[in-house]
Amino acid sequence: MGVKHSPLVIDAREHLGFPVLPLMATLATQSLATMAAFSFPVVAPVIAEDLQVPDTLVGFFVSTVYGVGIISALLSPRFIDRFGAVRVSQLVLVATLAMLIACALGSVFSVVLGAALLGLAYGATAPSSAHLLVPRTPLKMMNLVLSIRQMGVPLGGMMAGLFMAPLTLSFGWQAALLWQALPVVVALLLLEYVRQGWDLDRDPTRQILSAGLWAPIKIFFERPDLRGLAFACFFYSGLQLCFIAFLTVHLTSKTSFDLVQAGWALALYQLAAVISRPIWGWLADKWVAARVLLAWQGFIMGAAAVLTGQFDLDWSQWIVLTSCAVAGISASGFTGLAYAEWARLGGAQRTEATGLGSGVMFTGVLLLPSIFSVAVTGMGDYGLPYGVVGGMAILSGLLLLRQKNM
Repeated sequence: MGVKHSPLVIDAREHLGFPVLPLMATLATQSLATMAAFSFPVVAPVIAEDLQVPDTLVGFFVSTVYGVGIISALLSPRFIDRFGAVRVSQLVLVATLAMLIACALGSVFSVVLGAALLGLAYGATAPSSAHLLVPRTPLKMMNLVLSIRQMGVPLGGMMAGLFMAPLTLSFGWQAALLWQALPVVVALLLLEYVRQGWDLDRDPTRQILSAGLWAPIKIFFERPDLRGLAFACFFYSGLQLCFIAFLTVHLTSKTSFDLVQAGWALALYQLAAVISRPIWGWLADKWVAARVLLAWQGFIMGAAAVLTGQFDLDWSQWIVLTSCAVAGISASGFTGLAYAEWARLGGAQRTEATGLGSGVMFTGVLLLPSIFSVAVTGMGDYGLPYGVVGGMAILSGLLLLRQKNM
């Protein structure tokens, strides 16, 4: 017999106000971890030349972070139950610090090691955030709050785009990475001040490994309504990382953009996502069901992907930048609504459901950019790879609409 799931939140929480401090804490954790992960795509040509590897292989760095992150996403609900969401967030920051130091050593092995170290905790960011935020947030603003929290991904990417290129040109890419260690340490220490108060629900007797991986996966088989969402999240997240991982390499090789201009284009992509995420969340809370908006995001990002694949030296920089912004609004703007849907459908098991959601999205990030990298390297062109992934995003949107109407 399947488990009966309660509504997302109980009415008693409707008297709560906007969860400012928990939101700031989870947003900062996500931003700093994402900035570290996305620093490599920003200066991919420089790192590739220094390490003497093809620059398109930078997609494998991001895939390693998210690939290892699948395990931490699925295991994290048990760690959160036992140690508390704040303590797990601190572990994410420790892993971020370890990644920065390892990668700054400047060898292929240390870079791979750094990616794996970050991945060991990166998957816990969304489940720990949901664990903290959902009980402290009124239902009427749930999509908005979780969308603002997810701004940490494009915000971290935007900061990487803004700072990594000039710092790399001035001091080298290893020193540019080490500059990020200071805010990570500050955030780690500040979280210690709130840990006792926010981790009151932790259970020190909770077993970690017993059904640790199976608990989130079990929900997938018990809840058919999660499968369409999972299919869409797989392709949306994969396309999101294809944009992020390859944009600077694409622009510097196929258009008139230099490295700094390409970094600004990537920052614009992320800025568009930062601005659009709370707007998507507000629309879902007030006007349109989140699942419908998720479907339309698939249509928009699919069209943007097809357009991006056609970039050429003759294209106006303004048209290229507009395309990057549209891609950011959709492909990097969907995750707040997605996590709100995972939490809503998960009910009392929201932490496990968001862990499953992270695992699905990280699987998309693991597989699609790597396949994309191989395809671009083999074909020497971006048109067909972007067209195929964009088409799958459009198909995902259609499936979401079909499932909603069933």
